[in-house]
Amino acid sequence: MTIRNSIPITPELVEAHGITPEEYERIRDLTGREPTFTELGIWSAMWNEHCSYKSSKKWLKTLPTTGPQVIQGPGENAGVVDIGDGECVVFKMESHNHPSYIEPYQGAATGVGGILRDVFTMGARPVAAMNALRFGEPEHPKTRHLVSGVVSGVGGYGNSFGVPTVGGEVEFDARYNGNCLVNAFAAGIARTDAIFLSEAKGVGLPVVYLGAKTGRDGVGGATMASAEFGDDIDQKRPTVQVGDPFTEKCLLEACLELMTSGAVIAIQDMGAAGLTCSAVEMGAKGDLGIELDLDKVPVREERMSAYEMMLSESQERMLMVLRPEKENEAKAIFAKWGLDFAIVGRTTDDLRFRILHQGEEVANLPIKELGDEAPEYDRPWIEPGAWQAIDASQFPEPDDYADAILQVLGSANMCSKRWVWEQYDTLIQGNSLQLPGGDAGVVRVDGHETKALAFSSDVTPRYCEADPFEGGKQAVAECWRNLTAVGAEPLASTDNLNFGNPERPEIMGQLVRAIAGIGEACEALGFPIVSGNVSLYNETNGEAILPTPTIAGVGLLPDYSVMARISAMQEGDAIFLLGGAGSHLGQSIYNRIVNGRADGPPPPVDLFAERHNGDFVRSAIRNGQVTACHDISDGGMVIALAEMCIASGKGAVIDAGETAPPHALLFGEDQARYLVTVKAENAGFFALNAEGAGVRFRQLGTVGGESLSLTAPVAIAISVTELAAAHESWFPAYMDPAVHAEAAE
Repeated sequence: MTIRNSIPITPELVEAHGITPEEYERIRDLTGREPTFTELGIWSAMWNEHCSYKSSKKWLKTLPTTGPQVIQGPGENAGVVDIGDGECVVFKMESHNHPSYIEPYQGAATGVGGILRDVFTMGARPVAAMNALRFGEPEHPKTRHLVSGVVSGVGGYGNSFGVPTVGGEVEFDARYNGNCLVNAFAAGIARTDAIFLSEAKGVGLPVVYLGAKTGRDGVGGATMASAEFGDDIDQKRPTVQVGDPFTEKCLLEACLELMTSGAVIAIQDMGAAGLTCSAVEMGAKGDLGIELDLDKVPVREERMSAYEMMLSESQERMLMVLRPEKENEAKAIFAKWGLDFAIVGRTTDDLRFRILHQGEEVANLPIKELGDEAPEYDRPWIEPGAWQAIDASQFPEPDDYADAILQVLGSANMCSKRWVWEQYDTLIQGNSLQLPGGDAGVVRVDGHETKALAFSSDVTPRYCEADPFEGGKQAVAECWRNLTAVGAEPLASTDNLNFGNPERPEIMGQLVRAIAGIGEACEALGFPIVSGNVSLYNETNGEAILPTPTIAGVGLLPDYSVMARISAMQEGDAIFLLGGAGSHLGQSIYNRIVNGRADGPPPPVDLFAERHNGDFVRSAIRNGQVTACHDISDGGMVIALAEMCIASGKGAVIDAGETAPPHALLFGEDQARYLVTVKAENAGFFALNAEGAGVRFRQLGTVGGESLSLTAPVAIAISVTELAAAHESWFPAYMDPAVHAEAAE
């Protein structure tokens, strides 16, 4: 059959598809002729940065991805980790940055929908969600609109679908003014003997379209996500998908029911690049060809072209290779749930990707080259510049320590994010054991009396810009530490690497060094990367975001009855600092907020100390010695103390010693540190255990009273009520339209 090309392929059209002249020549060689317009779209979808990882693939291969607990590492829809008793946790994090900046509600909503599909495509029922959100400076005219839309989109989809949002991050910085970040995480639980993969097997088997109908929404979305923004952002609005969480809930139930029937050979979510990517990946992984007849694809719009149908990113859709004898049973299941079920193609033995439309063959391409042979670039990179060490004494002390504490607690990045998480359903399914706001979200595992999973998401972008290697290490270490702080054994992690334009050597250098730091930390902490996502070209008019390699992790609590919380301090408890005194103020929140400075190197990460101290803390929690625990990160020891006082509603009397300089002791962001409280009668025993384990410790004081009172290194007394007011007030005031209307007058 001769392929007719109705639209001339011009250099301008090739460039508009994000394909370089060199790539186009390679495409012509592989196609054996000039590609058709539909074929050009298919090549563009499969070879863009978002789908092919062509700039990062070389470096991603260096990450540790295996371990005794790992069942499935990178390469599938999500990672899979054993949690014992024949069960596993399936999880992944992905970005929806560009769509969320263009259309915040639908961009964020479909980001949540996409990550949930990645999880249940593997055969897991979703049990938890998180999100890591980063916006421009609060004063920027678009920031409030983006916050409102993104938070509404996350809540609107997750709440309606019925999955608890158990944690996450929200941060503001001017470097995100033109490019917000929306990183969505989901985790589910499955049987280890019932994991479904995307690799097609068998020739002549039906390829089945499942779920919602195909429309024109999201056409070209993956290509849009692989380019930086300019002044044409509004023109890209049609590339944003539109989500329907109620349809997705039906799709979840239908897929899980179908999977128990034995009908499914392979299944793939239609995410980025829609029908194209899902079909190519299934065929290429199984060394099979795929033939699709687009006339059989359920559509909701008239006169859709083959190009539009192949590149549509309409949501709530799956592609499946089906056992033929199960066709009627499978069709009945989807009919029951009110979803489309259509046989749209078949597997072949010729390694070709054929597309038929209205009686014509509109595409005939080599499937392995589409799926496996996208360009892999070794882009030029330069080592990022490094800050010279700055002694803490070189940073000014605050004029008023109490005022400095309140200033930090009430700042945009350190304030309570209650306004955000109260818009999410955090308790649906009835298994959530901690509300957001602590170190990690915790969800009980259904069917077990004591087992629970913990989840955390972390990165400190200002550290990553100052030193990408140490920043990458710190992101992993803090995630691992937050899981440890509730008593969980960290199992594995997923990454979401958000950076600017990799064609700029300085940006590529950030990516390379951050991955090196992440890899070193994951190796040292036994915390492999089992899934993930790379989001590049996050910049507008040449202004790149801060390097933001988000790390999300999962931990296991064998017995959640001894789980620690930051809110569980009891009157009379002894308060211990584990891991040494604060000394490092470079890149600290204190310096940024109080001194208006953003200089110096980030705190170094001693991975041996992280593991050593963390293992001790986890053991103490599981032995029932600890009443409350909080890791020390942004803001240092005094801010961590204040957060524990606010969460528990109790004061504390503290003597932190006379170590100079005092502001470094209080606000230093040295790593591998925790605050723990233990019952007074156990304080001596706990101290002996810490000493015996070789963990640096200091008994700081006692829980009690109505104020956070310090006697050394400086005398301070701030009531818990005042601390809470400062901490809780910023976000509601910022988002209250009445406040801003009054200010405008």
